[in-house]
Amino acid sequence: MGYTHAMTGVRAAVTEQPGRIRVHEFPLPEPEPGAVVMKLRYSGICGTDKHTFRGESKQYAGTPHERDLTYPLICGHENVGKVAAIGGRMLDSEGRALKVGDRIVPGANVTCGACHFCRNGYPYYLCEHMEDYGNSLHCGRAPFLFGGWAEYMYLLPNTPIFRVPDDLPDEVAVLTEIMAVTHGIETAHALLGLTGGYRFANSVAVLGTGPLGLCHLIKARLLGAATIIATDLFPSRLALARDFGASLTMRADETEPAERIARAKQHTGGLGPDIVLDCSGFPETFVEALRMVRPGGIVVEAGTFVDMGPVGINPNSDICTRNVSVIGVGGETATSYLPAMRLMAANLPHLPFDRIVTHRMPLERAQEAVELAQTDAAMKIVMAPNGCD
Repeated sequence: MGYTHAMTGVRAAVTEQPGRIRVHEFPLPEPEPGAVVMKLRYSGICGTDKHTFRGESKQYAGTPHERDLTYPLICGHENVGKVAAIGGRMLDSEGRALKVGDRIVPGANVTCGACHFCRNGYPYYLCEHMEDYGNSLHCGRAPFLFGGWAEYMYLLPNTPIFRVPDDLPDEVAVLTEIMAVTHGIETAHALLGLTGGYRFANSVAVLGTGPLGLCHLIKARLLGAATIIATDLFPSRLALARDFGASLTMRADETEPAERIARAKQHTGGLGPDIVLDCSGFPETFVEALRMVRPGGIVVEAGTFVDMGPVGINPNSDICTRNVSVIGVGGETATSYLPAMRLMAANLPHLPFDRIVTHRMPLERAQEAVELAQTDAAMKIVMAPNGCD
C-alpha cells in the first residue's frame, strides 16, 4: 500500500562524521514486500548516539558482529511514529494486520533468523548477522532512511513492529526501547532466588541516572524495591531520580567511589544494595558497582555498550569470595517492548513520566540537541522531524 500524497523528498539529520551533523534530503522510497515506511513523531537521543557523535564507534566488541560504525549515517533507534506505507499485508507483534495511520514503535534491530542464537531463543541482540537502525545501517545503502532523525524511516522486512496502546502518549511511547533494555532487573531477581536469602530486591542502586538509568530506576521501583540509591554527575538528573523514588542520591563529581560505597552500605543497614545497576556508560563505574553490591548480590552492567576500554578488577575479592553475580545486557529484548508500553501506560497516573522528555528539537538543531543532551540542562531530548507540536 503506497502513499496517499506526493512528496519530493525526505529531510534527515545526517551524522556526516564525528562532531558534524547536517540536514540532507533523500528520495521517499516505496516499501518492498514486507517493509514499512514510518512517518516519525519522535526519535530519542540515546547514549549510543552521543558516543557516535564523539567518534566512539566500536560496538559489540567480542561478538561475531563486532564493528566500527560507518559514517555518514542517520542516528535514531528509539522511535515512535505512524505507518505511512506498507509493502503488502503486514502484521504487528500480536498478529494483527497493520494499516496506514497505525501508531507504532519499531524494534531497534533486525535479525537474520538463521544463526545459532536466533534459532535457539537467545536475546535478539546476540544474532550473528544483526542490523541496527541508527547504527550499522548507514547512508551508503539504499534507501538510506534507516534512522529516526528523519521525516520518514524505512523499516526492513522482519523488523519487529509493536502497536502503541491508545492511552500511551507519543512523548512516553518514545521511551519504549529504553524501558525494554531494563530486562536485566528481572533476571537479577531470578538470580537472587538462587543465591540464598530473599527472592526480591529490597534495595537497588543505580549508577548513572540519565534516561537509561532513570528507566532502570523506575522499573526497580515498580518491581517493589523499598530502598533506591542513585548517583550521577548532574543535579537535575538526581532531582528527577528523587521524584521517582530514590531515597539517597549522590553527586559523582563531589564524592569519591569509596565514599559512595560507604554511604550506600550505611543506607542499606551495613550490607550494600541487593542489586547494583551500572548505567553510566563509563567503564570505571563497573568496578564501583562490584564493590558496592552486598555479598551474594547482583551487578547488572547495562551502560557500556560502546567499547570504552578495560578496567582493573580482582576476581577473588570483587566477585568470587563475595559470591557476586554479574549480568551483562547487550540491548533490549523483542519480547519486552509491548510489556514496557503497557507498564508505562498503567502507571501514568502514579509516576511523572511526562517529565522525562525535557526537549523536543527540529532536525535543523540536531547537532545542538546532541551537545545539549550531554549537559545538566536536559534529561531526555527527542528529535521531532515533522514538527515539535
